[in-house]
Amino acid sequence: MTSAELVRKARTRHGLNQASLARRCRTSQTHISRIERGEVSPSVETLQRILRTLGERLELGAVPAPRGNESDAEVRADMELSPAEHLLQAAELSFALTTIAGSPQR
Repeated sequence: MTSAELVRKARTRHGLNQASLARRCRTSQTHISRIERGEVSPSVETLQRILRTLGERLELGAVPAPRGNESDAEVRADMELSPAEHLLQAAELSFALTTIAGSPQR
C-alpha cells in the first residue's frame, strides 16, 4: 500500500474530508491532497503525525524478499566483484537484452 492510499483510507475511515484532516494536522488541504494523489512522498514522521491525529498508529515491518535462483555462494561472489567487473557484467547483460529485444518474434 502506498502512503497516498494509507492516508486516504485512514481519512475516509474516520469520515473526514481533506480540509478537516488538514486543520487537525495544522497543515493545508493542498498538502493533504498532494499526499493523497502521490505527488509528494511524505516522510515516515509525517505519516505518523497524520495517523496519530486520527488516533491510529503506523506500523512498519520488513520481510525477506523473494530471491532469484542464485545460491548464497553466487550472491557472495557477486558482492566481491570490483566496480569494473560489475560494469562489465551490466554491459554484457544490456547487450544480451538489446539483442533479445531486437530479434523478430515468432
